[in-house]
Amino acid sequence: MVIGVDIGTTSTKAVAYDTDGRQLGTHAVGYPLDAPLPGRAEQDFDLIHAAVLETVRTVAAGLAGPVAGLSFSSAMHSLIGLDADDNPLTPVVTWADARASGQAERLRVAANGLALHRRTGTPVHPMAPLPKLVWYAEQKPQVFARVARWVGIKDLLLLRLCGELVTDHSLASGTGLLDIHRLDWDPEALEIAGITAAKLPRLVPTTTVLPGLTPGAARATGLPAQTPVVVGAGDGPLANLGLGAVRPGVLACSIGTSGALRVMVEQPAVDPLGGVFCYALTEHRWVVGGAVNNGGIVLGWAGDALAPELAEQTEEELLALAARAPVGSGGLIMLPYLLSERAPHWSSLARGAYVGLTHGHRREHLVRAALEGVCQQLAVVLRSVRAAGNEVREVRASGGFARSPLWRQMLADALGLPVRFPAGHEGSGFGAALLGMQALGLVPSVDVAADLVEIAETVTPDPAAAATYAALLPLHEELYDALLPTFTSLRRLAPGLPPEPPPAAPPA
Repeated sequence: MVIGVDIGTTSTKAVAYDTDGRQLGTHAVGYPLDAPLPGRAEQDFDLIHAAVLETVRTVAAGLAGPVAGLSFSSAMHSLIGLDADDNPLTPVVTWADARASGQAERLRVAANGLALHRRTGTPVHPMAPLPKLVWYAEQKPQVFARVARWVGIKDLLLLRLCGELVTDHSLASGTGLLDIHRLDWDPEALEIAGITAAKLPRLVPTTTVLPGLTPGAARATGLPAQTPVVVGAGDGPLANLGLGAVRPGVLACSIGTSGALRVMVEQPAVDPLGGVFCYALTEHRWVVGGAVNNGGIVLGWAGDALAPELAEQTEEELLALAARAPVGSGGLIMLPYLLSERAPHWSSLARGAYVGLTHGHRREHLVRAALEGVCQQLAVVLRSVRAAGNEVREVRASGGFARSPLWRQMLADALGLPVRFPAGHEGSGFGAALLGMQALGLVPSVDVAADLVEIAETVTPDPAAAATYAALLPLHEELYDALLPTFTSLRRLAPGLPPEPPPAAPPA
């Protein structure tokens, strides 16, 4: 049995599996994502550390036999500054933190911006640690000067558990600091960030097995000190394993608060226009794809803003309202950039917009257009995945949206592909456990994921609906370019305007 530990943005979940893919125990602990000021999205590392210990201890206590090892998944793009004694000088700055928007935009449009993206695999975007480091150097120079090492959440956690400061190739490939073709820190990126490799953890493969737990960590988890600990990887690449999307042509799609598309490849590559990311999983497995900021959060906004009397009722009521509108929402298009946007443009300037409103549109059209906007944005990302040279013939999907038959069908229609929904697996947690099994020699390869993941339902595109969405997709794509000057002007005018209302909850 291997316990996969998935360190997420708002909770940590530990899940135990055996080598047949059977789930033997699970436990989750939540914690806040703090937004003390607009644009900030931070966490307290001590709360995450405590959650990891509690989830592992609870799951291990309920198992009938020994644990063969622990293996870790972590949210990507986090950044923590440590002092010389490896104590945090900063909060955990998460991917959702947007303070480095100005620095990211400046780096992205620079002459070397696209080359940097294609070399590191990480878009030049405020989510990534590279622009965050530039922000710290420019806005918090005293803190920046005091930091002895810059690390991510999982790096510091492994230091606390095992006494070794390392970072895996997967999380490193999401920093904007790693040359993904050499699997070493990129000299130009380090120079831009104003740091040296000595201020970063030692790079290791995701399948690296650390020697065991410290005595304190063994007591806190209830596991023997000699329990092997597999370093693990980022949650995005591991989600492909959890869905069984490991073979060529099989795309993983996840829609929670945000969303993402990822396909697994054998060689790192970014499309010529820099529309996708490329992150490592193992030496011969990479994921190419794109993330969108606006997934399920758009449905929540639509309920609050357009149908507040349904807010106290079930999500099904809001989706039933959307179902009353026709496919294509009567020619109404929504750009769902409520929390700005990531793929494929990777600019923090974007704002949401409705285009095509007429006197005949009602709120069911507005709600449906919001959902269609999310699916159409994913279809735009799919185009970039294909532009990077990847064949896609099947989609495997997970996330809260999968509870809705309307949204499942809408996704299949917008992507124009069959969408398969696996049963009973915990995504990145299962992926972490599988990677741990490979590292410990319990399974021959992570490729077994394709056979271990059972498909519960397949949704095929409706030809007429798919044709409607395909006809509208070019308009959706054109609108970003057409409105970019307006987005830019709004950013410039923002300091002199009344402040925008805060979101109902920070992104998760």
